Amino acid sequence: MWLTLAFCSAVLLGFYDVFKKQSLKANAVMPVLFLNTLFATCIFLPFILVSAYSPAALSDTHFCVPQVDWHVHKYILLKALIVLSSWALGYIGIKHLPLTIVGPINATRPVLVLVGAMVIYGERLNLYQWIGVVLAIVSFFLLKRSGKKEGIDFWHNRWIVCIVLAAMMGAVSGLYDKFLLAPTSAGGLGIDKMVVQSWFNVYQMVMMGVVVLLVWWPHRHEAGQAFTWSWCIPFIAIFLAAADFLYYYALSQDGAMVSIVSMVRRGSVVVSFLCGALVFNEKNVKSKAIDLALVLLGMYFLYLGSR
Repeated sequence: MWLTLAFCSAVLLGFYDVFKKQSLKANAVMPVLFLNTLFATCIFLPFILVSAYSPAALSDTHFCVPQVDWHVHKYILLKALIVLSSWALGYIGIKHLPLTIVGPINATRPVLVLVGAMVIYGERLNLYQWIGVVLAIVSFFLLKRSGKKEGIDFWHNRWIVCIVLAAMMGAVSGLYDKFLLAPTSAGGLGIDKMVVQSWFNVYQMVMMGVVVLLVWWPHRHEAGQAFTWSWCIPFIAIFLAAADFLYYYALSQDGAMVSIVSMVRRGSVVVSFLCGALVFNEKNVKSKAIDLALVLLGMYFLYLGSR
């Protein structure tokens, strides 16, 4: 069950990247990121309010948001800070790089999660899963070769650095999710998935609201800081909210392995890669397709190993 949920989350996450890329084409990063957190909060705030003032209405559904104290909220606040850092770096990178480059780089993110999961949670992979991880690593180095054809030097390009740092922060977030959601008997905090997803969006909105008011708004008329409304912007939050809901639901299932869920979730690269090639008409697609094929092959081996 948790593996199926992870695959569904991956598809939604791919469209999230596409809408994000389209929204950032002619817009500054900060207002788009703020609106994303605002719309995400608008999605989850009704569940928070209904759960607080009419508990019976949602008590038997997956959308109930239980009441928690500050001891729990401080952990969620840290989660919001980690995710927002990853998103900010990722938005900056995706604005300036092709989706056919960004997608495969993000697809290697679970390798970092794997290392952390082995060290922190004692997870162990079988032979098939190890083959999948090795293929993902090889694909990264092949992608470096493809990037050179477009004049992108992986070791000296600041946008690549942003994407890599975003991937690292995303890996930290994935490991932290396991800690938040895992039952106390397994060494986690056992926090309800809706509590985490709904409240961390609220905290992110507050943080980005402060950043937009203090940093972007005074300079909004300067070069590179323009903002024009796009109907793609609300779809960023809609698709991400749905993808994350399935992701948290998967992690809350018995036997769910954070390293595998994170790897499968990176299957979103298929959707973003195809849209980069067909919608945004990006270059060197054939060369990058080989890199993508390795990523997909790696995910197939992970699937075999988790059956």
